[in-house]
Amino acid sequence: MVNLTPKLSPKGWDEMFSRDGVRDSYKQVLQTLESLNIDKLNVKQKQASDIFMNQGITFTVYSDDNQGIERIFPFDIIPRIITKNEWMEVETGITQRLRALNLFLEDIYNEQLIIKEGIMPASLIASCPHYIPEVHGVKVPHNIHVHIAGIDLIRGEKGEFYVLEDNLRCPSGVSYMLENREITKRIFPEMFRANNVSMVANYPMIFHNILISLSPRTISNPNVVLLTPGVFNSAYYEHTFLARQMGIPLVEGRDLVVNNHKVYMKTTSGLLQVDVIYRRLDDEYLDPLVFKPDSTLGVPGLISAYKMGNVALVNAVGNGVADDKAIYAYVPQMIRYYLNEEPILKNVPTYQMENKEERELVFADMENMVIKETNQSGGYGMVMGNKATEEELEAAKVAILNNPRNFIAQPIIQLSTVPCYIDGELKLRHVDLRPYALCGPNGVTIVPGGLTRVALTEGSLVVNSSQGGGSKDTWIMK
Repeated sequence: MVNLTPKLSPKGWDEMFSRDGVRDSYKQVLQTLESLNIDKLNVKQKQASDIFMNQGITFTVYSDDNQGIERIFPFDIIPRIITKNEWMEVETGITQRLRALNLFLEDIYNEQLIIKEGIMPASLIASCPHYIPEVHGVKVPHNIHVHIAGIDLIRGEKGEFYVLEDNLRCPSGVSYMLENREITKRIFPEMFRANNVSMVANYPMIFHNILISLSPRTISNPNVVLLTPGVFNSAYYEHTFLARQMGIPLVEGRDLVVNNHKVYMKTTSGLLQVDVIYRRLDDEYLDPLVFKPDSTLGVPGLISAYKMGNVALVNAVGNGVADDKAIYAYVPQMIRYYLNEEPILKNVPTYQMENKEERELVFADMENMVIKETNQSGGYGMVMGNKATEEELEAAKVAILNNPRNFIAQPIIQLSTVPCYIDGELKLRHVDLRPYALCGPNGVTIVPGGLTRVALTEGSLVVNSSQGGGSKDTWIMK
C-alpha cells in the first residue's frame, strides 16, 4: 500500500480533491492506485510509454529553424474524470455553440445578415485572412460547414466551464483520445471495469457514417478518402490512424486528379470517382489554381469541382473565419442572434486590441493578461503576462500597436488541476479538455470523452503538445 496524497494542496479548482477531501467520482480510482506499490505503478507507467513507442504514437515539434523533431506523446496514467451532470452541461453547451457557428458560416458566405443588422462589424470579416471570398455563395451539403469540431474547454477557479477556443478547420488529436482509452484499458483493466465509463470507440463509425451522408451522388457506396499533406506533417500518425479505423484510402494530392469538374483517385484499375474528401490540408494548399500556385500538396481544379457540387469537402472551405480569435469574442452574440438563446457555456473575457479603450486597459494590466495572435494555434504567438520579462511585454505592446487586428488579450485564468503520476508521486498539473463534436444531417453528436491535455511543467498553463504538454484518458461517467 502507498499513500499518494500527503503533499497535495490544491490552490484553485482541483478535479480530484475538494475542500472536503477526495471527490466521490475519484474515490475508487484513488483506492485502486493506493492499493499498488510504487514499483507496480512505475511498471504501468513504463508499459504505457512502451505501447506509445511500439505503435508509433507520435507528434512532431518544429523548432525556430523549421526542423521537425518527432516525439512520443507524453501520457499520464491517471484518468481525468467528469461526472454525468458536468458532461450534460458540456454536451448541451457545445451543441448550442456549433449550431450558431454553422449558421454564422452559412450567413457570412451568403447574405451576411449579421453584418447588415449591425451585430458584427464588416471590417472584422474583411480583415480576416481566413475568410475565403472564392467560396462565397457555394452551396454545401445540408448547409453544414463544420462537420468535426474540437472545442477547447477550461475550468475556472470555481469549477465553471469556459470555452477557450473553437477549432473548426482541421482539428487534431482525436486519435490520441482513442489510443489513450485503449492504453488505459490495458494497464488498468480491473479499475476500468469497476467504473461506469462511457464508450468512445464508436467515434470512427459515427464519423464515417456522416462522411457517407454528404455524398453528392445518391449511390449505395460513395467513395470517401482522407487527404493528407504527407509523412512530414506533424499529425501524420493521426491521418493514418483515422483512415485505417474508418476503412478509407489515405491519399495525397498527387493521387487525385480533376477531370470535367469531378475528382478521381488514381488506382491500378483506372480512375475512380471520389465523392467525399476528409481533408487534413489547410485551405491555402487545397488547389494551386486558386490559392498558393506553388503548392504541390493540393489538387489542381479541386475548388472548381467543389463549387460545382461534385465533391464534398470536410470541413468546408473557409471555416477559419469562425475560429479567428478576434471573432471568437462575438460567439455569444451569434448564439443570441441566430438561436434567440442565452449561451450555456461562457467565453473567456476577451479584449479586442483594435478598440483603443480596451487596448489601454490591457496595457495597464499586462502582467495579468495573456496576449494571443488571432490566427496562431498550438500555443505559438502567445505571451503570458505573468511569466514574461519587461522586454517581452514591451515587444508585445509594439507588435500590438503595429497591427492591432492581429491580437486579442484575455485575463489569465488559473486552469483547474488534476493529479498526475510524476517521479513516483501524485503532483498537481493544469489541464484543459478538447471534446470532439461531429455534425451531420441528423444533428450534432459528441462522443462522451475528449482529449485532456496536461501542462506537465509545474505551474505552466500551456497544455499544447508542441509546447511540452501531455495527455490523459478522459472518463465520462454514465
